[in-house]
Amino acid sequence: MNFRFSLFMGYRYWRTRKANAFASFITFFAVSGIFLGVAALIIVSSVMNGLEGQLKQRILGAVPQLTLINDAGFSDWQTQAKSLTTLPQVQGLAPTVTTQAMVQSSKNISAVQVYGVFPEYEQNLSAIVANTYSSAFEQLTPGSYNVVLGSELARKLSISVGDKIRILSGDGVVYSPLGPVPSQRKFTVAGLFEMGSQVDGVLAYVHYQDARRLMRVSPSEINELRVYLTDPFIAPEMGVTLTDKLAQQGIAIETRDWRDDFGHLFAAVKMEKNMMSLMLSLIVAVAAFNIVSALVMMVIDKTTDVAVLKTQGLTTQSVMNIFIVQGSLNAIIGLALGTLAGVTITLNLNSMLNVLGISVLGVGQNLPVIIASQQIMVIVVGTLIMTLLATIYPALTAARVQPATALRYE
Repeated sequence: MNFRFSLFMGYRYWRTRKANAFASFITFFAVSGIFLGVAALIIVSSVMNGLEGQLKQRILGAVPQLTLINDAGFSDWQTQAKSLTTLPQVQGLAPTVTTQAMVQSSKNISAVQVYGVFPEYEQNLSAIVANTYSSAFEQLTPGSYNVVLGSELARKLSISVGDKIRILSGDGVVYSPLGPVPSQRKFTVAGLFEMGSQVDGVLAYVHYQDARRLMRVSPSEINELRVYLTDPFIAPEMGVTLTDKLAQQGIAIETRDWRDDFGHLFAAVKMEKNMMSLMLSLIVAVAAFNIVSALVMMVIDKTTDVAVLKTQGLTTQSVMNIFIVQGSLNAIIGLALGTLAGVTITLNLNSMLNVLGISVLGVGQNLPVIIASQQIMVIVVGTLIMTLLATIYPALTAARVQPATALRYE
């Protein structure tokens, strides 16, 4: 009953807050601050999620997300891979081999990461295949010495499909009287892929057996399995899981994941996301301080009313609830409007930018946007907690009002 009365009185005070023009002015800016802060948090967080998701697709879709390494070789890799694909997080496995190399054309030379693959196993798994011009991967056959390059690497080397290039591998070095001689072979450019990221300038794909011959090792032996996951970010945990699962079959392996080459990039993106969220959260914090100011002024204005209510038997907790309700109503209005505006703008962000003629990523490119419901819930709950804490000090001030002192001159 007391809380219902506190709710009623808090609502009445909230409706009549315009009696004090300055307090009403501060309250308006408090609600506006929460509105802008929440909306900005949702918009920026969704765009940052989209950029991170785009990086995940364009980079981690091209490089090995998780690699299982067995120096002794996988004797029956297909059976072992079948047992691992029963895990819901594993999309599939395929044999792979990798080597650091130099690619030389008639006009330039560049460092490159060469991956040896079986095209038939990569067709339904690798994002590279879906982003390769024509059917170049089908031309990667044993002994053909064909290669599929990134489009940026091809531009750097000034080559096109059908041209010859020389690949020099650091693996398979032989020693001659003149010193160490790297393993090298001529390859024909069968096609180009374009992921729209930095991997376009550093990756090359050849057939598995051709890569093994380039490295001067047995072309039939399989020492590495490339694991495709539903989410590349779970690679560390899945590495432990797959290691334990194969250990139960008596197979000892080591693991390597994408963090070795690109962990620093995604760590930087994560830090940027956190810093942007922190900066925008300060807007909500400032708005919460405005709520404190407005409520303190309301407490001063309603001191006599509070004293009368306490003489009528209203408890200290009930008095606190009155002002907590009043401050929370301001927060809820700003939060509701900010959430609605943030989600609406985010869903129509690219359309709005096109109407305004603004191109952030360049002509013809839209901002990637991913709305995470869990993230929005964190923003909403966090804002509610922050504003609720902001109402405690004014509510305590009101609860400390002494009726005898407040009504002495009434």
